[in-house]
Amino acid sequence: MLNSAPHVSAYNPDVLSCIANLSNDEVFTPPEVANAMLDLLPQELFRNPNTTFLDPACKSGVFLREIAKRLLAGLADQIPDLQQRVDNIFHQQLFGIAITELTSLLGRRSVYCSKYPNSKYSVSRFGDVQGNIRYKNTQHVWKDGKCVFCGASEKEYGDAVRRGLETHAYELIHTTKPEDIFKMKFDVIIGNPPYQLSDGGHGASAIPIYQKFVEQAKKLSPRYLTMIIPARWFAGGRGLDSFRSEMLNDDRIRTLCDYFNSEECFPGIDLSGGVCYFLWDRDCRGLCKITSSLNGKVTTTYRPLLLTGSNTFLRFNDAVNIIQKIKEKCESSFEEIVSANDPFGYDVRVENSYLRVKPDIREQPFQDSLIIHYWGKKGKSVGYVNQNTVRKSISLVNQYKVFISRSYGERGNFPYYVIGKPFVGERMTVCTETYLVIDAKNNCETAKNIISYMTTKLFRFLVMQKKNTQSATRQVYEFVPMQDFSKPWTDEELYAKYGLTEEEINFIESMIKPMELGGDD
Repeated sequence: MLNSAPHVSAYNPDVLSCIANLSNDEVFTPPEVANAMLDLLPQELFRNPNTTFLDPACKSGVFLREIAKRLLAGLADQIPDLQQRVDNIFHQQLFGIAITELTSLLGRRSVYCSKYPNSKYSVSRFGDVQGNIRYKNTQHVWKDGKCVFCGASEKEYGDAVRRGLETHAYELIHTTKPEDIFKMKFDVIIGNPPYQLSDGGHGASAIPIYQKFVEQAKKLSPRYLTMIIPARWFAGGRGLDSFRSEMLNDDRIRTLCDYFNSEECFPGIDLSGGVCYFLWDRDCRGLCKITSSLNGKVTTTYRPLLLTGSNTFLRFNDAVNIIQKIKEKCESSFEEIVSANDPFGYDVRVENSYLRVKPDIREQPFQDSLIIHYWGKKGKSVGYVNQNTVRKSISLVNQYKVFISRSYGERGNFPYYVIGKPFVGERMTVCTETYLVIDAKNNCETAKNIISYMTTKLFRFLVMQKKNTQSATRQVYEFVPMQDFSKPWTDEELYAKYGLTEEEINFIESMIKPMELGGDD
């Protein structure tokens, strides 16, 4: 790190670039991304021998290493002696909190060139084995089966110490006084925190924890805070409502770089909803510089994180004018005619979990039976159930309605379908929690007209502005305006109605696939 390597033609990759591609559990940051985040900071910070930096979720040590490179160059005139400069940087300016004992060794090896900074191999000698990259074996605090700090499951992690496994009780977020960890102020906090932990729920159920690192970092009141985190907090995520509201209403977030495809930041790592990194400036408020990367196209604009009257962040800059034109019509939201989850009551809430009540679904009709649409072993399926199994929305049973999948996921580059294919639910039909119900009419033609609207590209484009995960609950329909369903709808009619420009239409068309009815979802 301290000396320039001679030019060689052989392949000689940065080891931290290689490590960044190893795992989907702990996402390591490539050096290129770390430097892009450092570029957001005022560069005079790297010319000040008193600027302090903290990585509170140190894994590979890449942030501290790249900061050290910049300080070595920026302080050359002020501290000409190389060893004095190195000692000042590593002893007085760079600090890290490792997330595991293993990453503490990896981080020290990357930064100090020795996993033990008190050894003769360290580029700057310390009096102990940790230096300024510390690791403390922190414990969870259990209450009612959950950690009171992070929400992790006692069943999953409570016995980890005895079995010699990692507890993932990260030090920064397992204290009420993060300022006591180093007992000092930091000018810059930067990092890539762990993203989630198992909560002991059904299957691979997990809760996000990255927001806790952001919240704790703010408690330390740094001048600047920059972190790279999953982008699903923009519109969804368990337990993220208060975090989302606080972030989107904070005009100290001066830069936000959004990547719909996470592989643009983390090659080989597919994170649903993409990733983003931001710069929070404690002492400066104003519009946010929002850079959106989509299919290799990068757009940048300055705007508030929230449109007036909305609580949702529009991650595509090209969508802002489209949404504003539609909002100017002051029409009610399509969301109002979409059911809540499990419209007919086949999930029963039991304490802190769901007990799925599977009705006796038969393959053949019987007296007074209802048709039920459900997701079976072979996918989309149809069976028959007793009428007394319906626990909710009984009035909808004998009406025409529209069924739509509650979950629909896609990967890769656009265009997308965004939602599954809607279909008419005839009279005397119900569905399991796999589907939502949209409207309920005595007229089958009205249901078909609703479907004609749902298959338009504009409809699905508007849904996509709220849907950045597989989940397609009623909230994702917020931006979709209601229409007159006495007639079918086409995109051409909708584009004309809302006065969309050719450029706006082309953007929509580039994002959304045509949807033909029939076939599987």
